[in-house]
Amino acid sequence: MSRYAITVTSQGRSDTQAIIGYDPPLRTFFLQAFPDEAGEDLALWLGTSDRQYETIDALHMAALSRGYSFMPLPADVATQLNADRADEAERPPHDGPLAAFLRYLQSK
Repeated sequence: MSRYAITVTSQGRSDTQAIIGYDPPLRTFFLQAFPDEAGEDLALWLGTSDRQYETIDALHMAALSRGYSFMPLPADVATQLNADRADEAERPPHDGPLAAFLRYLQSK
């Protein structure tokens, strides 16, 4: 799983330690931003389901629909995210008991 610190903005606020990355087992990009005071909950956490956001643009559109933005991404982060996804493209999908269990949970 890749993880890169970026800035996410929302209604005049900024989270300069937000995390964007690619999750190979779920085959999705993800975004985490705006932790609460205790640092345990997040106001924004996208990309928790299998193939939920297969492109950075899809992730960005989902963030925008919730009032958050992370564009423009730093060029080095965008390049590395796409490389992370490409590196995993050759990997066969996870299809063991854990994958079946996750699909079961997501169907609920």
